[in-house]
Formats: sequence, C-alpha cells, structure tokens
Amino acid sequence: MSASEPAPLPVRRRKPSRLEHRLLRLVGKAAERYHLIDPGDRIMVCVSGGKDSMVLLHLLRELRRKVPFAFDMIAVHLDQKQPGYQGDVLPRFFEEHGYAYRIVERDTWSIVQDKLRPGMTTCSLCSRLRRGILYDTAVELGCNKIALGHHRDDIIETLLLNAFYSGQLKAMPPRLQSDDGRNVVIRPLAMCAEADIAALAAELGLPALPCSVCDTQADHKRKAMKRLVAELAADNPKVPGNLFAAVHKVVVSHLLDPTLTRKKPDADPVADEAAAGGPGEAFLDALEIR
Repeated sequence: MSASEPAPLPVRRRKPSRLEHRLLRLVGKAAERYHLIDPGDRIMVCVSGGKDSMVLLHLLRELRRKVPFAFDMIAVHLDQKQPGYQGDVLPRFFEEHGYAYRIVERDTWSIVQDKLRPGMTTCSLCSRLRRGILYDTAVELGCNKIALGHHRDDIIETLLLNAFYSGQLKAMPPRLQSDDGRNVVIRPLAMCAEADIAALAAELGLPALPCSVCDTQADHKRKAMKRLVAELAADNPKVPGNLFAAVHKVVVSHLLDPTLTRKKPDADPVADEAAAGGPGEAFLDALEIR
C-alpha cells in the first residue's frame, strides 16, 4: 500500500463553470437531503479511475471548501493487477492536485481467473472481492464513511433491473450501512445525471483510467435498461426525472406487499384478515388450494 497525505486544501485557482456549479449544488442538496456528510467525518472516496469517481472526488473537495464545518477525505484506489493496468496515472494526478490518497494493491485478477467458469463474466466476483478489500481499507484508515460514484442513472437502471429481473421494488440508496456493519456507504452523486458528469469530466480534463477487463464484459441487462430509458426520454424528456422521483414518492397503500400495510411489525396476517372480516385461511382451505 503506497501512501501520500499532503497538507490542507490547495487554493482554488479557477472560477467554476455553470455546469460545475450546478453539479456542486446537487451534491450539496443530496448531502443535506439524505444526511450523507457530518462534521468530523473521515470519508474514503473510492476512485476507480472512471469519469464518475473522478468527478466525485473533485466535487467533494469543492464542497469541503464551502460547508461551514470540517470533514476529512482521502482518495483510495485499488490496483487489482488486471492486464494493461496503468499504475502511474492516478498517483501522479493525486500528487499534482494535492489529494490525500492510498493505492491498495491486491491481486484479485488471479483469484477471479482461477474461480471463473466457462460462460461467466468477471464482474460479479471481482466486485465482491473489491468490496471486501475496500471495507477493510476504510477501517484501517479510520474512515467512517465510504463514498461511491454511483449517479442518478445508476439508481434508475438498478430500479428497473430489480423490477424486471428480480421481482423487487428496490433501487440504490444514497446512504446505506455496509453489509459488514462497520461503515456507512454514501453516494453523493445520487442526484446528478450521467451525461452532466461526463461533460464535467471532459471540461476539467480529468484523466480516465477505465478497466480494460470491465470494458470488454457484456452487461446486456443494464445496457438494455439504459437503452429503454433513453428511448422513452427521446419521446418524453421527463422520464428519467420521473423515475427518480418515483423512488421518493412511494404510495404504500397501492402496492401489494402485506408487510407494508400491517399496523404492527409482528402482526399475524391471518388474524388481521379475520379481524377485518375477511375469510382468512379458511377460504383457501375450502377451495383445497393450500
């Protein structure tokens, strides 16, 4: 693990563009609405080298300049030893721009190749290994929050993927307790559109370090969701915003999950049905379909 922790924020030398100002406002709005950042936080910003995480790192530092309280942040990049990896790009960028950072080296590539079966893609196993390493790294660095670069489009696509292929109304929350219970995962770009993020990355001239393996993997289902939303938005530009708004306006009474409409968490659905004058299980027994 290589490390660099430079001193305080460098002086801002350029005026933010309209696009940057708008995205920064959205990050601030998300931080307030979803309770993402608190005074004294130490945030580990996961930087893959793609446009989303690079913009996230930039906007969080700009937010840190403006908020009326102090929080700390450190960029963490995981070198997984994939073929074609350009290991000098991000350390050079971090040092030139005064970011505190860690480069964590783990050969997950060999593990994935060893476990991979014919017809499988690397992404699922690779992401699980990466998640565990990053959670451990956050604890080692004393970080209480882990910031990821998922944006509004990711949330919308995940909502549709879960509905179409998993039978669940579930998206990607801006704030979530990590599976191991040791960290809080936050997504400050939750309200930002992917197209705007890409435009700002180009405007700022941020380096790109895409994964040479991930870029060759087929993710047909997510790409299909992206195409679906794009096609619907071509006819009605409000579609992406409406989908995002939908996860904020859940009308429980018009859904079918009985656990959401019970008055008591430990209520008995049969007793509830009987109390309401319904037939309960007797009805199903009479029809002999239980």
